[in-house]
Amino acid sequence: MNLKWLAPLCALAVSTSYAADPAACRNVRFADVGWTDIAATTGLASTVLEGLGYKPTKTIASVPITFAGVKSKQIDVFLGYWSPTMDPMIDSFKKANQVKVLPTPNLTGAKYTLAVPDYAYNAGIKSFSDIAKNYDKLDGKIYGIEPGNDGNALIKKMIDTNQYGLGKFKLVESSEAGMLIEVNRAIRDKKPIVFLGWEPHPMNVQMKIDYLSGGDDVFGPNYGEARVMTVTPTDYDTRCPNVAKLVSNLKFTTDIENHVMLPIMNKTDANKAAREWLKANPAVLDKWLAGVTTFDGKEGLPAVKAYVEGK
Repeated sequence: MNLKWLAPLCALAVSTSYAADPAACRNVRFADVGWTDIAATTGLASTVLEGLGYKPTKTIASVPITFAGVKSKQIDVFLGYWSPTMDPMIDSFKKANQVKVLPTPNLTGAKYTLAVPDYAYNAGIKSFSDIAKNYDKLDGKIYGIEPGNDGNALIKKMIDTNQYGLGKFKLVESSEAGMLIEVNRAIRDKKPIVFLGWEPHPMNVQMKIDYLSGGDDVFGPNYGEARVMTVTPTDYDTRCPNVAKLVSNLKFTTDIENHVMLPIMNKTDANKAAREWLKANPAVLDKWLAGVTTFDGKEGLPAVKAYVEGK
């Protein structure tokens, strides 16, 4: 039998690459709640996706709006669901099966609770119960971040219920950057200040701070020890399996995030900071890109490594 006629077809089959995701999946829409750690992880994910031939975008939104956006499928990926502090904000969406929380955290060992500069800690503000005793020194203020944030809501609830004797205090809401300006000003003047602190964040290496004990009932045990989870629409893994595979592979560490966050805090674009870090630490891509292809169906790992190297 003459099988020469099969040769062109075999060659075509070998040379043709198939898109791993449909065209509608090329635009990957992330949410960012305005925290530098989320900017860092979103920047890392976006850089990898760019290397794969996707077109990631980012929307800045509050936590409640972010979860609503995932529900309505206007947001594809949110890498910043801090559990347990955000649990009350997402519980109704989870119970109604309106969003999907990936089973494995993208970060463990995080913390999230109230903090003070080290000199304030050494002067006696060591626990939540010490805050009210220092009302005058603290000017009756506790500094939070952006309005609508879950941490702010926890602080406000303590104030509203006079928990720990905080009923007379005022919550100062602004933004992460605005809060840190106030903290740095207080440190410069050696004034006591109580603020919302967390790790990973460059504040842990740029400033000498201590976390307050005794807040387990509010922020959770072990200084608000948290797991950071990834949230997607419920059907995203069936609609866009290749991106969903990448997203499920993404695992970060506090060390990774602290290093990527530092240049972002110094006004470097998040994607640029992420790309520079990946260029210096390409080994992390091996696990992130396991089983992941480019948008046009080619092997993902060499494409992304070439992209971050600028080739």
